[in-house]
Order: sequence, then structure tokens, then C-alpha cells
Amino acid sequence: MPEQIGVLITALSGRALAASARRAGYLPLVVDFFGDDDTRAFASDLVRLDGGVERRFERRALMAALDRLAGSRPVAGVVYGAGFEDRPAIIDAIARRWRVIGNGAHTIARLKDPCAFAALCRDCGIAHPEISPEPPGQPRSWISRRRGGAGGGHIRAVDGSARDGGTYYQRKVAGRTISALFIADGRNSRVIGFSEQWVAPGAGQPYRYGGAVRPAALDPASATSIAEAIERVVARAGLVGLNSADFIISREHSWLLEINPRPGATLDLFEPQESEAGTLFAAHLAACDGELHPVCVDSAGRAAAIVYAEHDIRRVPVIDWPDWAADRQPAGSFVARGEPFCTVVADAPDAAQASRLVHARSARILAAATGRAA
Repeated sequence: MPEQIGVLITALSGRALAASARRAGYLPLVVDFFGDDDTRAFASDLVRLDGGVERRFERRALMAALDRLAGSRPVAGVVYGAGFEDRPAIIDAIARRWRVIGNGAHTIARLKDPCAFAALCRDCGIAHPEISPEPPGQPRSWISRRRGGAGGGHIRAVDGSARDGGTYYQRKVAGRTISALFIADGRNSRVIGFSEQWVAPGAGQPYRYGGAVRPAALDPASATSIAEAIERVVARAGLVGLNSADFIISREHSWLLEINPRPGATLDLFEPQESEAGTLFAAHLAACDGELHPVCVDSAGRAAAIVYAEHDIRRVPVIDWPDWAADRQPAGSFVARGEPFCTVVADAPDAAQASRLVHARSARILAAATGRAA
């Protein structure tokens, strides 16, 4: 058997990428902020960064962790996930040391600059909500966002409070939030699947990401329109690898909200369950090398939800974790109110049943964590 190749993985949470990399035959070397039990099981080696996700990535600590994991062994390169949307300079630093398997710093900076992204959408003939760098005159019709923010927790109502230099404003649009996971080779793209997202509001975080379900209910014309819009953005921006595009869809209109130029939150929904169907990790690497490999996703329903702690969990109890729970917190660890406790997945014949099941399971697992009846 040929020797397995190591691959460096870094993200706020590296579990989904590590699991897919392991299935693809690589040795995952992970740097993230959680170091949960199942990530450790998938990883060949792991460094958990201090400070939690609110601190975000700091170049010196991250580079030291990647150096320690790589050691003297050969690695294919670095695959990054969520957490670098406002850190393109760190991706640039990584690229000077290893191969970055994904979009480069320039692409991240362009897509996460609100004015540059709005201009890109305009050039591609794609509707995008109106933005403003200044507080709007009718605040109820607008939301505030942080440049390079991810996960929805940074989105706020406009309340007239002082803003920092990273805040901008976006006009509200109404509709369903649809996300398209796609692969790209720098010129062409292929949509892997569509999902519908929901929010899990927290204290001061009305738009915090809650989860998603697939397949999203889309008519063929809307699906084609989204795929064509993605194709135009890919051709203009030179996107490679796994990416996702978030849209707001109503009966009359659709708007492209943002492009996430890296593997993201819906990996759990679209990772093939059968070995012969391939892996998303392998598809990502191939696309970065200019090859769009097919990824086979069945038509059944699958949902994934983030379970947030409703109160401080001072010591996570010993839990008999079910196989539908991921990102499992080690027993005895502390989870602050509002922080992710775990991820729950559910499979069902259709999306509606999967959504109901994942919410029921979320309540069960949170009850187990707090020692109360579900």
C-alpha cells in the first residue's frame, strides 16, 4: 500500500474537512479552535488554538502550529475552511511556506470587500442587495454587517450605535436563503447541490447561522439561473475548489448575497455516504488542479444543525454520544452560553422530514448536556 500523504487543514472547526480528507486517503493534520473528540479521531495530529473563535486567527500562532504539525514530513499543502474571510494576509503568508489548495489571498480580499463584490455582481449582471458604507437614513430597511464576517453572528439591526471601520450596511431583501455548494476550476463550475438555511437567533445575534437542509425546493428555472450566475462569477473571479454561494430567493426576484470562497458549513449535507461516490475533499483537490470531478449526491433529505449552549455548561457531562452528533465536546470541558456545543445531522426521505428530525435531535442532545429531560 502506498504511503499516505499528509495534508494541513485549518478552519474555525476542522472536523468536516478532516473527515472527508481521511475518507479520501490523506492524513489530516488539523489546526482549529475546538479540538473536539471526533476531530481528534479523524486527525493524524491536531493543534487546538487558544482563545476561542471570537479571538480569530493570528498569524504567528497559526504558522507555528502548522510548522509543528508539518515537521519534516511531506505534505500536499494547506486546505483552509471558515475563519479567513477577513484574514487574506494570513493566507498569503501560508502560501509563501506551503501550497495553498484553494483560492488565493487576492480572491478572498476581492470577494469579501463589499464594494468590490457589489461591482463584480454588477459586471456579471447579477442582482445584489444595495450596500452603503455610511449609516442609512431609514435604518429599519437595512442591516449592518462586518467586512469579512461569517456565520451570520456579525449581522445586526441598524440601531444608530457607533460603528467601527469594518462595518458596512446592506438593504434588507425578503425571501428564502438558498445556498449552492459548487466546485470550480478557475473558468468553469459545477453545482453539487442546493440547500436551504435557517437562523438560530442568539443574544444580540438575530441572524446567527442555525443550520441547513437539502435538497432545497427550487424550480428548474431558478436552479438554472443560480448555476448560470455562479458560472459568470467563477469566470470573472477565477474561483477554484469547493465554494458556496448564498442567495435570497423570492417568488419574483433573487439576489446573490455573498460567495464563500472556501469549503463551508454545508459539507455535512453533501459529503457522499457511499465510498464509490467519491469525497468532497478529493473533488476540492482535483478542482484546484483544473479538473471538475463529478460528486454523486442522492435526492433524499439531509439536515445539519448547530446546537448552541443556551446557558454556560461548566462541565460537559459524560455523554453517550449518538452517531448523529458531531463536533463532540470532551467531557469536563467548559462551553459558554451562545457557543456551539455540537452539530446534529438527520437523514430522512425528504427535506421536510429531515428538518423536523434534526430539530428534535437538537433538543435531545442539549437536554443531555444540561441534565434535564428532553
